[in-house]
Amino acid sequence: MTALRIAVANQKGGTGKTTLTINLAAGFHRRGPTVLLDADPQGSAGHWAQVGGANNDLPPVQGIEAGEARAGILRASRSSRYVLVDCPPHLQSDTLHQVMGSVDLVLIPVQPSPLDLWASVDMTLAVQAARVGNPNLRAYMVLNQLDGRNALSRSMHQALAEFEVPVLANGLARRAAFRSAALEGGSVYRLGGRGAYAVQDVEAVIEEVLKL
Repeated sequence: MTALRIAVANQKGGTGKTTLTINLAAGFHRRGPTVLLDADPQGSAGHWAQVGGANNDLPPVQGIEAGEARAGILRASRSSRYVLVDCPPHLQSDTLHQVMGSVDLVLIPVQPSPLDLWASVDMTLAVQAARVGNPNLRAYMVLNQLDGRNALSRSMHQALAEFEVPVLANGLARRAAFRSAALEGGSVYRLGGRGAYAVQDVEAVIEEVLKL
């Protein structure tokens, strides 16, 4: 069994990186053995899971110590079909370099704002640098917190087309369910009807990723 190893990374805070990681992990967990590696020094994914306690619907969340990312990903890959990594928010982090050198795919969450667009330039360069040692690394941007009523949200696909890293056709809309899931320490899958549309968003991203 060859594991699919996915890192979720962005140097800019507030892009919904952990929200995307947690909910993707929950969706993949429904498809096969999954582990979520928390490489962010803030430990956001681990704290999220702790809020839900034993009742959360998440796969196992394991912290990664600085400098141990490569070994942690390799170890998780032996027993899991899917390995997701919530990355540290610093391009200069040795942990991030190890992660990007050890995964198959990097997803870069981007919110519809000029600041996110500008920050994406550095992430594109980081992907290019990682491919020196990991030439098969694939990378895609994922639009997050989209609002169809917002003109900038509607134009994001066109704006990001100028970057070398392509954009997934599917992304996450701005939905209260994602905030509720965080408050309750689980994923949107656990919310039932309250999370139905959010689950559709996550499922669309997962299905697109699996077809890449």
